[in-house]
Amino acid sequence: MLKRTLLLLLFCASGLFAQSQYLFIPMDAETQADHLKAYGISYWVLSKGTKVKWLLNYRGGSFLVPNVEEIKKELIVRGVSFEEKTEAEVSSILELIASPSQNMQEVLLEKAPKIAVYSPTGTSPWDDAVTMVLTYAEIPYTKIYDEEVLSDQLILYDWLHLHHEDFTGQYGKFYRSFRAAPWYVEEKKQAEELAQKLGYDKVSEEKRDVALKIRDYVVGGGFMFAMCSATDSFDIALSAEGVDIAEPMFDGDASDPGYQNKIDYSKTFAFTDYTLERSPMVYEFSSIDMTTKRTIDRELDYFSLMDFSAKWDPIPTMLNQNHTSLVKGFMGQTTSFYREEVKKNVLVLGENRINKEAKYIHGIRGKGFFTFYGGHDPEDYQHRVGDPPTELSLHPNSPGYRLILNNVLFPAARKKKQKT
Repeated sequence: MLKRTLLLLLFCASGLFAQSQYLFIPMDAETQADHLKAYGISYWVLSKGTKVKWLLNYRGGSFLVPNVEEIKKELIVRGVSFEEKTEAEVSSILELIASPSQNMQEVLLEKAPKIAVYSPTGTSPWDDAVTMVLTYAEIPYTKIYDEEVLSDQLILYDWLHLHHEDFTGQYGKFYRSFRAAPWYVEEKKQAEELAQKLGYDKVSEEKRDVALKIRDYVVGGGFMFAMCSATDSFDIALSAEGVDIAEPMFDGDASDPGYQNKIDYSKTFAFTDYTLERSPMVYEFSSIDMTTKRTIDRELDYFSLMDFSAKWDPIPTMLNQNHTSLVKGFMGQTTSFYREEVKKNVLVLGENRINKEAKYIHGIRGKGFFTFYGGHDPEDYQHRVGDPPTELSLHPNSPGYRLILNNVLFPAARKKKQKT
């Protein structure tokens, strides 16, 4: 009897010591029910003052958090898959990740970044992939626009998103197809009124100064993530500082003669040697964009994510975490970038080599970082003006949207110097 009692006590004690101390959030294709909300959980944990471990290249870039009842309940409520792990199991995982033979790395996420989305207050006839996925993942953000940027409020934020924006003052080059559309007329009117309110004669001059303020934000240590037309129009605005590239229907006077020769590529973040599209009747800013030059069928339109050394280059590895290395392509006003016009010091994270195009690029400017992601909506192949927004509950495992959320968490990471 005494022997049976001792054995029972030993069994109970061993069970007590083997209790799960960690919640493991897998990010592989096989076991995660909702990849997008998993990022939201990680952000939520950080916002509570608790650090998160991001296990790069381990089961799709999984997360590790403490086994706290509040976190566990939140995972269940949000429908995010998780596994309970003991100290011994986690030690074994971390030992594997630390092995020199494994292309994996443990990264500590320390603080929830403050997020700003550059967006006008009105309703545009298109949606924004980033605000949609932030809302779906339940990650809070603040909308800001020109007044906030020009009054130096960017310093309040760690992460800035730019989407379907035109920093050249040409109203998105929508003139040919939509110049009589009520939404275009109203947006042009509102832009002109705002420029005058801020002390500018032209929208193009006001947008140029906004681009310069954003440049200074990045140089000072901020992180900028841009998609669609905000990518190339931002660089074009920087390169055309002091040069009038807008035609009369946009700003009321003629453009500078021979303005192409006055473009200063040294001022740009990502692109060089591009040719501007002069005609207001062409829905294109420059030769940077590949939309009209693409020769690939929709069914075959994929871009591949580059493979980096997790231990030597954790930054691009972080930005490329996914459960697949092949991501379905998608179009936009700026679909992708002509590979030959991407600066040599800019890192290509994702590309379609057959088409000679870069889809997803990253670089350093001063003390800060920027990422440009071509296309409009990763789950709507050819999103058109007036189309309804994507219902992300139908795409909880979207690889294309995961790339956006990698960038959202990036500022939370303790940085190590990049080797490449």
